[in-house]
Amino acid sequence: MLRGCSLCLRAYAGLFVILLTSAYSNAAIIGFNTPSGATTGGQPISAQATFTTSANQVTIVLSNLQANPTSVVQNLSGLQFKISSGQNSGSIASSAGVERNIAADGAFADAGSAPTGWSLSAVGSDLKLNLLGTATAPDHTIIGPPDGSNLYSAGNGSIVNGAHSPFLGLSASFTLNVPGVTAQSTITSATFQFNTSGGNTVPGVPEPASLGVLALSALATTRRRAR
Repeated sequence: MLRGCSLCLRAYAGLFVILLTSAYSNAAIIGFNTPSGATTGGQPISAQATFTTSANQVTIVLSNLQANPTSVVQNLSGLQFKISSGQNSGSIASSAGVERNIAADGAFADAGSAPTGWSLSAVGSDLKLNLLGTATAPDHTIIGPPDGSNLYSAGNGSIVNGAHSPFLGLSASFTLNVPGVTAQSTITSATFQFNTSGGNTVPGVPEPASLGVLALSALATTRRRAR
C-alpha cells in the first residue's frame, strides 16, 4: 500500500512538473504578496502583484487586499520589480482601474474605468510603476475593499475627505511594452510602494506556486551558461 502511494505521489509530482514546464514555455506567471503582518506607517497592509510575461510584453495586475483602511498610507502607489532577462526600459501600452469616490460617511460610488495615470521608469536594473511625481497624484492610489457593511468605516480624513479622491478601487492593470522580454522571462523580485509620499516600501514575497517557475528559470539559465 505504501509503495503504491509512493508511486502515485511520484506520478503526481511528474505531472506537476510537466504542466508547469508547459505553462512556462508559453508564458511565465509570477505572483508576489506582501509578507504576513506587514505594516506601513503603523498600519497593516496586504497587497498582491501578478506578472505575466510574453514576447516583448509584461502584464501586471496590482491589487490592494487590505480591507477597510484607516489611512492613505495603506494605499498602493507604486511597484518596483526586476526581470530575470535583464530589461530595464519600456513603456506603458495601457493601464486601467475603476475610479472610486468615498463620501464623508464612508459610503462609496464607482465612476467607471479610467487610465491610471501612473508612470514607468528605470531604477538601476529594475523597472518601476509609480504614481508619485505624476500629474495624477495624489489621486489614483489603489485602495482595498470596504468593511463587511460595504463602508469605509475606519477611514480618517485622508480616506473620506476627498483630498485623495478618486481612488482606484481594489486593483489596477498594466500592459507594458518591454523589448527583449520573452515567455521565458520571469520576475525575480518585487517591492510594493504605499502612501502619497516616498519612503513607504515593502519587499514582496513570491507566492508558493511561483517558486517552481523561478526554479525552472534558474535551471534554464544554468543550462544555457553550461552550453
